[in-house]
Amino acid sequence: MIERIHLRIIHAVKEQGSLTAAAKELCVTQSALSHTIRKLENNLDTEIWIREGRNLRLTQVGQYLLNIANRVLPLLDHAEEKLKQITQGERGTLRIGMECHPCYQWLLRVVSPFLDTWPDVDVDVKQKFQFGGVGALLDYEIDLLVTPDPFYKSGLSFQAVFDYEQVLVVPSNHPVALHKYVKPEDLRDQVLITYPVAADRLDIYTQFLSPAGVNPRLHKTCEATDIMMQMVACNRGVAALPRWLANQYSKTLPLAVVRLGEKGIDKQIYLGTREGDAGIEYLKAFIDLAKALNSPTA
Repeated sequence: MIERIHLRIIHAVKEQGSLTAAAKELCVTQSALSHTIRKLENNLDTEIWIREGRNLRLTQVGQYLLNIANRVLPLLDHAEEKLKQITQGERGTLRIGMECHPCYQWLLRVVSPFLDTWPDVDVDVKQKFQFGGVGALLDYEIDLLVTPDPFYKSGLSFQAVFDYEQVLVVPSNHPVALHKYVKPEDLRDQVLITYPVAADRLDIYTQFLSPAGVNPRLHKTCEATDIMMQMVACNRGVAALPRWLANQYSKTLPLAVVRLGEKGIDKQIYLGTREGDAGIEYLKAFIDLAKALNSPTA
C-alpha cells in the first residue's frame, strides 16, 4: 500500500514547501504528484495534508509518514549506492559524521594519508544530522561518527582513539591567567563563548559549572574556532577548548590556558561505527590509522 514514491513525495513537499516545488524536485508534473497522494489517501481512508490558505499542514498520519520517510529513504539510497558500487567494482565513499567541532585539524591529518592509501575511496564529512550522530549511524546517513560522547546502543561500536584535556582559554591579562586552575565561581561573572551545542552536551557545563550550581553571566556561541579565539584575545569572553588546540592558538595570540578545576577535565575522542560494517576493509583501515595518529599533535 505504501510505496517508495509516496515517501519521496511527502519528504519533498516538506523540504520544498509546496506541491509545485516538490513536483519540480522529483521531475514529475504537479497533477501526477497530487494524483499519487490522492490515491494513497483513498487507500488509507484519511488525509495526508490539510490546506491552510496556500500552505499545507501535515495531519497526524502525514507526520508519521514523514518520520518514516526520514528514516527509510536514506537507508534505501545507501543500499542502492552500495549495490551499484559492488557491481561496478568500486569501493565507494566513507561518510564521516562530526560531533567534535575542534577535531577538524586532527581529521585532516588522518584523511590525507587515508586517501593516499585508498585511492578508490572518497571521503565526505557531515556535521548536521536529522536525528543526531547516533541516529545518523543507525539510519545510514553516515558510516563513522567522531564524538567525545559515545552513546552505547545495540548494533553500534565505539573505539577510543585519543585522550585530551578540556581547558579554559582566557585573555593573557585576565585575572585568572596565572592561576594553576579555575573554580566554577571564577566564571560566574564571565561571558562564556562556546560552539553552538546545547549546554547539556558541553563539558564545561556538565562536568564543571552545573554540578556547582554556577552559570556564567552570559553565554554566547560561535561556530568558527578562529573567530572564537580572536574574541577571547580581545577580552570579549572566555572559552573552553581541548588543551592541544588551546596551546596552538596561545602561540600566536595573547591567550592563557588554565586548567578547569584542580583535577582537570579529561576526555577521549571516539569513533563510532555499525557492528555490521566491521568487515569493511577501508573502514577498518581508517580506524587503525586514526589510532596510530593517537593525538592531534602527534
